[in-house]
Amino acid sequence: MVAVMIGIDPHKASHTAVAIDPAEVPLGQLQVRACAAQAERLLGWAQAWPQRTWAVEGAGGVGHLLAQQLLAAGERVLDVPPKLAARVRLLAAGNINKNDPNDARSVAVAALRSAEVREARRDDHAAVLKIWSKRYGDLGRARTQVACRLHQVLCELIPGGVSKEITAGQAGRILETITPADTVEAARWELAAELTEDLRGADAAIRETRKKIAAAVRAAGTSLTGLFGVGPVIAAAAIGDVRHVSRFPDRDHFAAYNGTAPIEVSSGGRKIWRLSRRGNRKLNHAIHMAAITQIRYRHSQGRAYFEKKLAEGKTGKEALRCLKRQISDAIFACLQADARRAAAKSPGGQPGHHSASRAAGSHPDHRLFGQATPGPATHPTTATAAFPAPLPSRASGQPGQGPGAARPRSGARRASSTWPRASR
Repeated sequence: MVAVMIGIDPHKASHTAVAIDPAEVPLGQLQVRACAAQAERLLGWAQAWPQRTWAVEGAGGVGHLLAQQLLAAGERVLDVPPKLAARVRLLAAGNINKNDPNDARSVAVAALRSAEVREARRDDHAAVLKIWSKRYGDLGRARTQVACRLHQVLCELIPGGVSKEITAGQAGRILETITPADTVEAARWELAAELTEDLRGADAAIRETRKKIAAAVRAAGTSLTGLFGVGPVIAAAAIGDVRHVSRFPDRDHFAAYNGTAPIEVSSGGRKIWRLSRRGNRKLNHAIHMAAITQIRYRHSQGRAYFEKKLAEGKTGKEALRCLKRQISDAIFACLQADARRAAAKSPGGQPGHHSASRAAGSHPDHRLFGQATPGPATHPTTATAAFPAPLPSRASGQPGQGPGAARPRSGARRASSTWPRASR
């Protein structure tokens, strides 16, 4: 039983803390300015309660720095989702005003009563992967924006503009053939030239970020890149968002987290399952790109699994969703195997990893994805290895052939390093 729970409502300029006892009775509150001494002031104020636990709203967002400072001081910190704290405030009895002290108290109550609140942890190498993965996604969106603006300007300079995807080199060659006829056209030409330089700079930044991601993934020593269609970009997105796989009891919870598990909307005698729009959409993006890459290559077992589902009468989208679920299970198994290796290397292991290794579907011999996929006889870059026994398919209830794992070194690698524009 927690003796004192201290809830913190973090902001950019200030942090508000409220301490409550197990009966939810307020014991004190403090507001500190966001500065270098913020953690020191909070710790000095909390000395009156030796048996304390801190609950930070959004410890992975605005409250990240404060949570890390408290962890560095040896404190126990819980990460309370903002939605959970908001529900506590809305369901509280009486007229609860919306202010920082009430928000901090709601955070403390949510951490005190909810069993789903996770404990915050110190940043590790997974945080590095998440940083560069986010940077890569931001650069990709910025490049798309510049390319769209360049397309629009070129449509005003040449009839029809550029019909397909445009590159900086192509835009430069087009501009060399254009001679402005007046000042208005000259201004458009100059704008197009500037956008071309912006596009060239975005391409260079994306290449450098991709190199940093590849180096960080190699340093992580993950087995994810052994899966077919999973390159460094997808591996970084998966590891960076998951962080600690031990927080998922089994592969079904992991699938619900990434949105590849269907959601139940049953009522009475009607049992209905629908497509999930919940979960981590960025991780769902990564799984979607891996699935598309597998389908593109006819020699992959992912393509064979996809065609098998089509033969069973499923539509293309339904078959794709089935494949994404199988890839989710394979990623989960790889992350568990990585966690076991890390626990074996570190003295005494890490808490939670041993229990995770006993979860359903975690044994390497029962993984749906092999470490290599037998390809066509003429395919020079595909290794050949035995394929492990497949798991039963959730869609049909029968053992199915799972997607392969070997990753080609050319086209598939490029396909796995790009982000889709919308989640599937």
